[in-house]
Amino acid sequence: MSLHSNYAEIRDAVAKLCADYPGEYWRTLDDTNTYPTEFVRALTEAGFLSVLIPEEYGGAGLPIEAGCVILEEIQRSGCNGSACHAQMYTMGTLLKHGNEDQKQRYLPGIADGSLRLQAFGVTEPTSGTDTTRIRTRAVRDGDDYVINGQKVFISRTEHSDLMILLARTTPREECKKPSDGMSVFIVDMREAVGNGLTINPIKAMINHSTTELFFDNLRVPAANRIGEEGKGFKYILFSMNAERILIASECIGDARFFVERARDYAAEREVFGRPIGQNQGVQFPIARAYVELQAATLMVYHAAKMFDEGKPCGSEANMCKLFASEAAWHAADTCLQTHGGFGYTQEYDIERKFRETRLYQTAPISTNLILSHVGIHELGLPKSF
Repeated sequence: MSLHSNYAEIRDAVAKLCADYPGEYWRTLDDTNTYPTEFVRALTEAGFLSVLIPEEYGGAGLPIEAGCVILEEIQRSGCNGSACHAQMYTMGTLLKHGNEDQKQRYLPGIADGSLRLQAFGVTEPTSGTDTTRIRTRAVRDGDDYVINGQKVFISRTEHSDLMILLARTTPREECKKPSDGMSVFIVDMREAVGNGLTINPIKAMINHSTTELFFDNLRVPAANRIGEEGKGFKYILFSMNAERILIASECIGDARFFVERARDYAAEREVFGRPIGQNQGVQFPIARAYVELQAATLMVYHAAKMFDEGKPCGSEANMCKLFASEAAWHAADTCLQTHGGFGYTQEYDIERKFRETRLYQTAPISTNLILSHVGIHELGLPKSF
């Protein structure tokens, strides 16, 4: 079964756009730790970052499957969608749970590119993936909330106009359930920076525009709270499922990049008088990576279909992200091994993509936490924490 016929015109258009941003472009950004402003602008102007926004707010109103196709093709082309993929899934909280005033205020600008919603403020230094233990507090004060706390590993904050922020409005110990008492806010970064919000860049293994955030009496209008106070954790789950499905599609694209590069190199590279791809020791790992890629593709688009049909898909979103990230990682390792010493050189772009795809074993949710979810919710095993 082939899924490449789905949104074929979009695939072709994305591939054509990405051809203008070859490996040399990304290597230069890597060397200077620079955000791909031109690439993101081109995607925005082409309408690819607004495909999930309903037509009445200026978007294309397409299902999440279309977003998967776009991100998969970006990664397959050797580019990196992480610079802008958050705009697709972060807005899910606003789309599903925001009021009409908030949607009218922000979505048209996001759709036409005059506003960037690229930041998702959840993770904290002391809580990690245990979101119920976040300590950032938002306290109501008249028509505002006053926010204090810290976030870490929040990407693209320096290149975003808006951020979706999760903060505690009721202490955990005062809540019936640990997931209660958290609220979601739209933070206007243009007003917040220097007025209670400090952004510090974090140098990392990949060029991911990662930062840590410090909130010191930051005032956010109560009108910027999404939905009811204390219900925020439930609201962001919608975005988290979208996030996992969309990033799984990026992993599929990475896997295709690695399998295709390994195949081509194995067919052309000759050692001992014949193509190295003729040797089963080289050929079989590439074939296995292809099998895993095909299986992961089916899982990803099955989860996307469930999401688009409005069905509960928490387990499917988690499982497809796990399997796709591992398929990409196995393909990356195989591709690097196939290229030998040349795989470690920058000019082949293998080492860059190798570093980039490793991230998805850890983020946006770690492999072990996914396995815990499956063990508890699918297999009925006792909770381990």
